[in-house]
Amino acid sequence: MDPDRSDGPDPPDPGSAAEAAAEEEDAEAPKVVEWDELQEELARLWSLSSAAHEAKERKDALTRRIESILKSREESLRRRYELEDMRQKLNLKKTALEDLRMRVKKASKDVEGKREQLCLEIRTLLVAAENLSTAQQQLQEANKLLAAKMGHDQLKNVEKMIRMKQQYLVAQVAAIYPVEAINEQSPGEKPDLRFGGDIGLSSKDVPKPLPLSSLTILGLQLTMFPKMSIFGDEKELQNSATVLGYVAHAVSLIASYLNVRLRYPLRLGASRSYILDHAPSVKFTLADVETNPPIKTMSLKPTEFPLFLEGQDAIRAAYAIFLLNKDLEQLLNYVGAESLGPRHVLANLWELIRIILSEEYINN
Repeated sequence: MDPDRSDGPDPPDPGSAAEAAAEEEDAEAPKVVEWDELQEELARLWSLSSAAHEAKERKDALTRRIESILKSREESLRRRYELEDMRQKLNLKKTALEDLRMRVKKASKDVEGKREQLCLEIRTLLVAAENLSTAQQQLQEANKLLAAKMGHDQLKNVEKMIRMKQQYLVAQVAAIYPVEAINEQSPGEKPDLRFGGDIGLSSKDVPKPLPLSSLTILGLQLTMFPKMSIFGDEKELQNSATVLGYVAHAVSLIASYLNVRLRYPLRLGASRSYILDHAPSVKFTLADVETNPPIKTMSLKPTEFPLFLEGQDAIRAAYAIFLLNKDLEQLLNYVGAESLGPRHVLANLWELIRIILSEEYINN
């Protein structure tokens, strides 16, 4: 196509216009043919008719060819579109297949992991089943022994021997840390706690009840910290700290002999001992310490309270004595007794030792 040619109609040619006008005039006017020229004119007309007929045939053939080409191109375009659509569907299926392959791979790994976990659980169950079978056999044997004629009596004898052993050990603690009334006994009047062939004490060796006040341990008397001034007697403070160290050690030993886990554990250090509270109070006063337990709050790390006053807060020291007395109350409840009060530390210790060393403790 000529680039300078516009899309509009071509300008009329003056020469062709004149020729068209002349032909139009000739067409309107009849043409006269001479007889001599008739043969030539007929031949010319026949030639023109044949040429027109051939041109029409060529036109029809060309038209059919063009239509065939158009149909072929249309079919080609249709197939191309179908092919493109099929290619897109194939790509989508490839993507889905790849995703499915990844899922299958992941599922295979999960199945393998679960298979290993299941094998481990099966082995654990087998071991547990063996342990359970062994425990059931032991239980059956124990039930047979218990159901036998001497089974119950044998159990009672074992329990009695355990209590007698506990009684002996607590008697040793009482001998190491004797609790006495002031000027009541001389050293020669203390009970004989030596361990002989049989575990136990005679009735004359069992401690007798003592008054709640004026008690000493190893000759030292306990003075409650809050009643003292910070400018008080330093020796009296040291004696009180020593007494609390003795009581803490005795309580720790007795709890271990009775197999009792103290609610407030002790960190022993003689006259510099501490008591631990896993739920220390947020606010408490001296009146709360002397009467009721202070308000508690949970704490991840236990708080230590000193069982001495030197360099410490008086309220914290008083709370430490309160917790120590709660441990004594726990041991008293374990042997079936009640506490004598929150301020009677030595009296509670003496009551605990007296109950354990009594004959009723063995027979109970």
